[in-house]
Amino acid sequence: MDVFGLEFMQRALLAALVVGIAAPSIGVFLVQRRLALMGDGIGHVAFMGVAAGLFLGTSPVITGIVAASLAGAGIEVLREKGRTASDVALALIFYGGIAGGALLAFKSGQSNKVLGYLFGSVLTVNNDDLMILSVSGVVVLVTVLLWRKELFAVCYDEDVARVSGLSVRKLNFLMALAAAVTVGVTMRVVGILLVSAMLVLPVAIVQQLSTSFRTTLFGSMVLGGILGVAGVLLAFRLDTSPGATIVLLAIGVFFLAAMLAQFMGRRRTATA
Repeated sequence: MDVFGLEFMQRALLAALVVGIAAPSIGVFLVQRRLALMGDGIGHVAFMGVAAGLFLGTSPVITGIVAASLAGAGIEVLREKGRTASDVALALIFYGGIAGGALLAFKSGQSNKVLGYLFGSVLTVNNDDLMILSVSGVVVLVTVLLWRKELFAVCYDEDVARVSGLSVRKLNFLMALAAAVTVGVTMRVVGILLVSAMLVLPVAIVQQLSTSFRTTLFGSMVLGGILGVAGVLLAFRLDTSPGATIVLLAIGVFFLAAMLAQFMGRRRTATA
């Protein structure tokens, strides 16, 4: 069977490629700031947005992205004002999103459709979904590439960035919104429960072998795209869940990279 001749596989592969490239492009900044789990907090509010979309009879992808954006902005406001610790703020949004999503899903009478967003359903992506994913992914990529130096400066040291004349507040909000939009598009591929994996794992893999931020940024984008496409093809052959397959494939590559990094470290030591 020609996999690439099937229309639903064409859409699934393109969606996985877009998400695979876009997610680590913003994930590298979250890892740098030790906010790797921020995607989980946003993802659970995106779940409430998806349920709201089903309840209102509109596009769950759009309402999910809107809810994720509001969550990203809310997290940044709480973090900036310092009224509560970042982990507490994430916990409040995490549980509020889950509870609100469950309530709306129950009231909409479409609880079964929510499962596709919880665990991912890239094979069911339609043309409208693909258009939204592509436009959102391109916006995130352009944003990251245009402001990557400024975002890195803020992640490295906010005080130094502020003294250098950068608008730290605006850059923090830009980063939070880019992360939120990425979570909104990623949930369609790997599911809300695994959304952080696409943000973090490609970055963590490349970090095993690279000490340069530039190499980590672009390397993780390339690797994320490869993992997304390879995971969908592997899932099709093995008849498994695409989202789970992509994440497990990434975890396997992480361990291989870790072993390779350890081997290279020993070799350098022996040579010295």
